[in-house]
Amino acid sequence: MPITAHTRESAADHVLHLSRRVRETRHAQPGPPEALTARQGSDVHLSNAYTLALADQDTELRGLLRSASLNLPDGQSVVWANQLLHRDRTLPSTRVYGPDLLLDVFALSQNTDVRHYLLGSTPEVLEGLHRELRRRFPQARIVGTCSPPFGPLTAEELRRQAEDIRAADADIVWVGLGTPKQDRWAADLCAELPVVAVAVGAAFDFVAGTKRQAPPWIQNNGLEWLFRIGSEPRRLWRRYLFGNARFVRGVVRQAVRTTHRSDRCVRSPITWIRPRPSRHEHSTRNS
Repeated sequence: MPITAHTRESAADHVLHLSRRVRETRHAQPGPPEALTARQGSDVHLSNAYTLALADQDTELRGLLRSASLNLPDGQSVVWANQLLHRDRTLPSTRVYGPDLLLDVFALSQNTDVRHYLLGSTPEVLEGLHRELRRRFPQARIVGTCSPPFGPLTAEELRRQAEDIRAADADIVWVGLGTPKQDRWAADLCAELPVVAVAVGAAFDFVAGTKRQAPPWIQNNGLEWLFRIGSEPRRLWRRYLFGNARFVRGVVRQAVRTTHRSDRCVRSPITWIRPRPSRHEHSTRNS
């Protein structure tokens, strides 16, 4: 799984660079918006231990994430796993947390032409999120919101959603639908539209204040999963119990393979890659 070695700051810069690129693509395309060809968008995924555990057993999700435009290390355990597996490199020691990415991109996009669209969660959470973002970033541009129905994603729902996003001329679509639904929806959206679709998980609830965030010391020590189980035990205990075990097993399996590998190439399921520097974004200096 390619995970880009970004810091919190460089990840926000990268997302903004992608938004400028897709906007240029959209406005440079001749003809009606419907004539835009597929796969001109960029899908961004916040990957934690649970995401990677799901991808380990779900070939469709694994293929989707392997072909994604950008995967970021949302979980501290993912950061530690990559430091363990790539001890020959100096990598960032902190994660790119979904709520931080959302707030950082909004802060950087104030007084610019970047247009945001909020997709996911319930109408009540969306209303609170919209209000909080307006309060913190009064100069940011939010051009649409939508709380889609719960249940499996249908082609008709995706078509209607794409039409609304296209009409809003959105650049960045923040998708908060839960893993893996949000990852599939983000990939489908960027295949339909020249937008940046960012799957940010529970960031909507945390920023809106409808769910409690773990204290920083718990997050920094990789114990956020334990805090969240305590907050929502009935919904989350199975996810973290089995997901974390599968993730740890995969890391151990890869570590053993790395230790005993010969001259032949061993393809690893979790790979930390260096972001490419460009005129528009900053590469991670310590990667």
